[in-house]
Amino acid sequence: MDCVIRHATLADGREDIDIGIQDSKIQAVGPCLAAVGAEEIDAEGALVSAPFVDAHFHMDATLSYGLPRVNQSGTLLEGIALWSELKPELTQEAIAGRALQYCDWAVARGLLAVRSHVDVCDPRLLAVDALLDVKRRVAPYLDLQLVAFPQDGVLRSAGAFENLKRAIDRGVDVVGGIPHFERTMSEGAESVRLLCEYAAGKGLRVDMHCDESDDPMSRHVETLAAETHRLGMQGRVTGSHLTSMHSMDNYYVSKLLPLMRESGVAAIANPLINITLQGRSDTYPKRRGMTRVPEMLAAGIEVAFGQDCAMDPWYSFGSGDMLEVAHMGLHVAQMTGVEASKACFRAVTDTPARILGLEGYGIAPGCHADLVMLDARDPIEAIRLRATRTLVMRRGKVISRAPANRSTLSIEGRPSMVDFRLRRHG
Repeated sequence: MDCVIRHATLADGREDIDIGIQDSKIQAVGPCLAAVGAEEIDAEGALVSAPFVDAHFHMDATLSYGLPRVNQSGTLLEGIALWSELKPELTQEAIAGRALQYCDWAVARGLLAVRSHVDVCDPRLLAVDALLDVKRRVAPYLDLQLVAFPQDGVLRSAGAFENLKRAIDRGVDVVGGIPHFERTMSEGAESVRLLCEYAAGKGLRVDMHCDESDDPMSRHVETLAAETHRLGMQGRVTGSHLTSMHSMDNYYVSKLLPLMRESGVAAIANPLINITLQGRSDTYPKRRGMTRVPEMLAAGIEVAFGQDCAMDPWYSFGSGDMLEVAHMGLHVAQMTGVEASKACFRAVTDTPARILGLEGYGIAPGCHADLVMLDARDPIEAIRLRATRTLVMRRGKVISRAPANRSTLSIEGRPSMVDFRLRRHG
């Protein structure tokens, strides 16, 4: 073997597992492998997982915080206004430079796959060309999937649909949309139909910003699910944000969830951003806005978590750490039970990998040797500690390392160490 990782704990609970790697693939997984590796890595019981996956991000805007000025209110509307001011000043080189820096952040955090929306309403398609270039440059160490996103509305913005089709022709992977930002509810529904029919004709996936508002009467995910079913696109369509579901009537939701499940529409919540931007006009009680994650999971709907933004006009925080995203999602969705907490870890690993259609993902023979080793003993502890990623591997090669045992601290004048790691969760 090129490499054997010894004594690993896997996310499914298996302990003292060896992972044999040869020719960039995982060849064997099991206890006490007889194979010898040219490189031997002792995990010493640490958690070894398939890499983190971010199913929803905006890489064309990342790290643009403070340009052209700081969002003083921190609101969605001021962020949109700032982005409109910045657009005329954007250059392909600046967009690519910021995106490449973020990709370095991501890799160091064990984040090796990102689905990024890219604005296509600028007829120059600067951001599209920049991120297609970035996609090629980061391919050796990160899978970047791009969504053609008509941020100003595919019907509302002149030429947006043609721009979207041009972006797809240039190599963008997924068809996006934002129906709640069209001028009327009926035009929003029409945009869903138009974009889904286009994607179906091209054999492409769909990922739409849907119902990203506090309006309990917003109904675009219903239309998205119905169009998905009509066009036979089950398993290829995703609704992102879905924050209005937080405010919807419970009876209506009881009808909506089975429709989504029947249509195979997946959902992506963005905990950091949803709870920051939603409910801003409320006094008290104040809605937090994140969609109904536990209810969707119980209904058999795939739900992933996304970072959405990092240091851009809408969000001045963020670092590419999907454990931070899972940590916030766990708290806001009140998913603190053992199985629910594990589902939050899957929401930044296995589930988004399925939504993106990643091939060869996982810790199993035949999968790509892409993995992350964490200074934790199980997924729940990893979320609790936002555990250090001590090793990140891509196609069998170590691409990032960090010192182990950051979960332990010494106290001056005390003979022992304080260890924040405890025991395996049930």
